[in-house]
Amino acid sequence: MKKNTKLNNKIKIPRLGLGVYKIDEEHMKPAVKAAEKAGYRAFDTAYFYHNEKELGAALKSGKVPREKLFITTKLWNDYQGYDSTKEYFEKSLKNLGTDYLDMFLIHWPCEEDGLFIETYKVMEELYKEGRVKAIGVCNFQQHHLEKLMENTEIVPAVNQVEFHPYLNQQDLQDFCDKHDIKVTAWMPLMRGRGLFEDPVIAKLAKKYEKTPAQIILNWHLMHNRIVIPKSQTPSRIAENFESLSFELRKKDVKKIDALNKDLRQGKHPDEVRIGTLK
Repeated sequence: MKKNTKLNNKIKIPRLGLGVYKIDEEHMKPAVKAAEKAGYRAFDTAYFYHNEKELGAALKSGKVPREKLFITTKLWNDYQGYDSTKEYFEKSLKNLGTDYLDMFLIHWPCEEDGLFIETYKVMEELYKEGRVKAIGVCNFQQHHLEKLMENTEIVPAVNQVEFHPYLNQQDLQDFCDKHDIKVTAWMPLMRGRGLFEDPVIAKLAKKYEKTPAQIILNWHLMHNRIVIPKSQTPSRIAENFESLSFELRKKDVKKIDALNKDLRQGKHPDEVRIGTLK
């Protein structure tokens, strides 16, 4: 299975990256070291995670040169708007210790606040200036994407959304595929909450002689999604990366597809407004 894919602007992005949500200063450096050793080159953070500085320092202390890394961060809801977007882009760059981003994303649409189009237009400016290689969004439903694309120039490269076997948003996936927007799955393993014990997952793990996590991550990859599983445990970091080493048969992919329960772990995007998440 290929380790990289191309975004709609032809930029290469690793298909599997390390999510660093809630990884603190004590655990960041060993997690990044383990990830780089395993083969990770993509790292996904956000201003809201309050660990951009820690990730930046860990990456600088590593052996992988900046040009071979793919660093993604996200603009938090409270900082949407023209001036704030510019200000917090600069803060994220400073925190990460880099002079450009590989990808910059809007964290949530917060549609009722009416700022995501204005915010995205700033991101288009940053993209045209060469300060970010790709721009995109997180947690956008189809109606958010349609409104965004009607009022801006650049089709988002990525839509990062909650996605796992119990929340199989196939209609959203189909829409993104149609418009050449890569889907990135956050919480791709549903944080294990009973999913690893699902009889279908357990049976496939035994069949392929893989772990449940590897089976689930490979399922995502077989759907051409990008995945960013979070872990700070070196053995699990390496284990997750090995999900690139095999391919599920189509009939087994369909078995996992059938597990969908529309079971959302996080907030529904239509419910999130500026100031509602802390």
